[in-house]
Amino acid sequence: MSPRTGTGSSTAARVIAVVADIMAFIIILWILMYLLDANRGNDLVQWVQDSARWLAGWSYDLFTFDEAWARVVTGYGLAAVVYLFIGHAVAGRVRRF
Repeated sequence: MSPRTGTGSSTAARVIAVVADIMAFIIILWILMYLLDANRGNDLVQWVQDSARWLAGWSYDLFTFDEAWARVVTGYGLAAVVYLFIGHAVAGRVRRF
């Protein structure tokens, strides 16, 4: 029997981290588009908004600031941070196996 090289777990960890990064990127992109007042009639902007809302559904409108921009930054930003933190923590755990 050959010794375990860990390449399978390393690949899985990399995939998990990349998926978490992509999810956070979409959310952060929506925050930037919102703050820069992107044209919501544009198909790309609409796709990013829909995707970010789906990804951050659990944290969207979690905070009740008076300013809409503050609700977007905190609600969506929290989701992005959580995805990055959990995704990379899980990837690190998988990499150790």
